[in-house]
Formats: sequence, C-alpha cells, structure tokens
Amino acid sequence: MIRTATAADESAVISALVLAFSTDPAVRWTWPDPQQYLRNFPPFVKAFGGRAFALGSAYVAPDFAGAALWLPPGAEMDDEGVTDIVESTVSTQAENDVFPLLEQMGLHHPKEPHWYLPLIGVDPAWQNQGHGAALMKHALTACDRDGQLAYLESTNPRNVPLYERHGFEVLARLQVGSSPPIFPMLRRPR
Repeated sequence: MIRTATAADESAVISALVLAFSTDPAVRWTWPDPQQYLRNFPPFVKAFGGRAFALGSAYVAPDFAGAALWLPPGAEMDDEGVTDIVESTVSTQAENDVFPLLEQMGLHHPKEPHWYLPLIGVDPAWQNQGHGAALMKHALTACDRDGQLAYLESTNPRNVPLYERHGFEVLARLQVGSSPPIFPMLRRPR
C-alpha cells in the first residue's frame, strides 16, 4: 500500500532514491564516480524534489522499496539549490553540456497548471514487483480526479514504456554533447 511520506521518512526515502538511481544513465553521467555520486545525489534529491515532503506529495512504497516525489500545481523545485549543487559537483565530462541540457528540459515544461514528477524510483532489490506502477498510479488517480496534467522527464530510456502505460506521451528526445538522452513526457487527465 502506497502511503504519504512524512518528514520523519525523508532520510529513508532519499536512501531508496539513491539506490534506485545508482544506474540511471543521466544521473551517473552527471556523477560517474561512486563516491561523488553518493556524496552529491542526496542533496540534489532534496533540492530537486524535497519540497514534496512539506506539501504532502511525497509517496513511499512498503518497506521503503521505492518512492515518488511529486510537486503539485504551483509548487516548484529549489532552482537555486539545484543550480548550486550541479555547478559545484558536476563531473568534468558533463560540465559543458549539463546546463544547456537543463535549459532544453525547461523549454518543454508545461506552462499550464500541472503535477510535476521530479523523482520516482524503486530500490533495485525490489524492482519488477509492481512498486513503480503502484507509486505512479497513486498520484495519477488524483490528477485524473482533479483534471490535472502530469509531467516528468525520463532520464532512463528503459522507463519510457512504464510511463507510456500510464498515459504519458514523449514530447521530445533531448541530448546535448556527451549527455545521454532525456525524454520529457506529458500526460493528460483521463
């Protein structure tokens, strides 16, 4: 059963997401060194999607098998925090391409009110057991009930079919320099 994560759950949720993204192409392009990744990804998670905890839109699967951090319409990530972390920690291979890539991503972000999914992931030890689908369905039920758009950027091509099964459509394939492809995706309410 998916439940809303509390502030007390924040550390465990971030740990689950660190495990989930440990093989993500875009994240590991940004921080390829294991120590660099383990040091920098947790504060990135907090800046990118951490406001979901205060907004009641952070969701967790049983046993912290996975988590999703959603930002409701009108809420935004900590842009300054994300920029600071990326500027000061990005790998040498990514430094010239990461900000142009983030700029392209921003161009596809919907202008109309929408739910934004900065991060969703399942611990590799718990993958292929339906946790990702349950986390996705949990939030999309509210999007449909309220007639709201949902938006995400898939940083892993393997996840695109999961998102498509839940009604998301690929808007573009973004790639800058040495970056792996990123897929902005939009879902209209059902």
